[in-house]
Amino acid sequence: MAAEGAAGPQAQGSAWDVFKAFLVLGLTSFGGPVAHLGYFREAFVSRRAWLSEAAYADLVALCQVLPGPASSQVGMGIGLHRAGLPGMAAAWTAFTLPSALLLAGFAAGLAVLQPSAETGWLLGLKAAAAAVVAQALIGMAKSLTPDLPRGALAILGFFPLVLAPHPMTPVLVLLGGGALGWLFLKEDSNGAGEAPGVLNTLPRKGALAALAAFAALLALLPLAAIEGGPAAALIDKFYRAGSLVFGGGHVVLPLLQSEMVSTGFVSEADFLAGYGAAQAVPGPLFTFAAFLGYASEGAVTGPLGAALALIAIFLPSALLLLGVLPFWAGLRENAALRRGLAGVNAAVVGLLAAAFYDPVLLEGVKSLPAALIAIGGLGALYFAKVPQWLVVAAAALAGAVLL
Repeated sequence: MAAEGAAGPQAQGSAWDVFKAFLVLGLTSFGGPVAHLGYFREAFVSRRAWLSEAAYADLVALCQVLPGPASSQVGMGIGLHRAGLPGMAAAWTAFTLPSALLLAGFAAGLAVLQPSAETGWLLGLKAAAAAVVAQALIGMAKSLTPDLPRGALAILGFFPLVLAPHPMTPVLVLLGGGALGWLFLKEDSNGAGEAPGVLNTLPRKGALAALAAFAALLALLPLAAIEGGPAAALIDKFYRAGSLVFGGGHVVLPLLQSEMVSTGFVSEADFLAGYGAAQAVPGPLFTFAAFLGYASEGAVTGPLGAALALIAIFLPSALLLLGVLPFWAGLRENAALRRGLAGVNAAVVGLLAAAFYDPVLLEGVKSLPAALIAIGGLGALYFAKVPQWLVVAAAALAGAVLL
């Protein structure tokens, strides 16, 4: 077992299969990071069985603790588990590329495309996201909080996230869940002996090299920005934003505004317009970097600026995942740490429940028609097993008509 934890399992699939599966999600995954976790669970745990429920929960818990976009990191981890490093690259490319291209295209034609946050079809997509998250919450609660102690941990995790929202609150909740699980959960109530499943295929020396590369880039890119010209400056801005933000998604926006608007690289009007467009496209919100890189008024702009910004903002997440994941899996084999991880997994349910309440439910279901769309979508997903992409498309159409 120790050798497996050091080097990881043999890849079980092809990078092309990973790319095809994630491309569908990249084209249809509306609703933000919490909804993405629901899409991933349905596609890769329930439907394809690429990894177990416990392995998926472990990966989600790790990615919630790491800086960067949690849903994109989970996708990278699934690709890594399925097809090694090529699978990791394929998952990120396929999930990220559709929204990145749409936002770069929007930057090119800003005067033509002006999406409104109150457009009917967009409100329908938000209602669909509520249905997807509710389905994921039900499934994960059944698996990860099957008894009173773990249910109590989930409830304890819910309230801090609702009452004291802050970028660091999810991290503290997960750490608290781990500590309480370690202290109070029984060995026979947390899946003892179950292999974590998602293991890095890099040897541990490679993982340490990834961590060293992460730290070196974070320290040296500011110096390179001074000496290396506009391309290095642009990379530095987005690499730093991707390295220092906890919580992902909307949390990165203040950092990007400080890096791009305050320094004159992008106007306030263009920044806000691009942010509005980012709400209307599928995939990770971090692809907003493609819009900013394309629209930048610096010496590096257009397609090259979009590509550099996009790679730079996601690179810290990839390096951290590669560096930490093999040690996370090895620690999972320790009995005391298994109890702690069971507590973390229960806290993840509380985290998802809090995110479902705010912003998914509060922002996505603001009227009776929107509530009916969300309830109908949940019924179609949970009882009729309708594909998620079809529910999303139907919700958008219903929103265009009713909202």
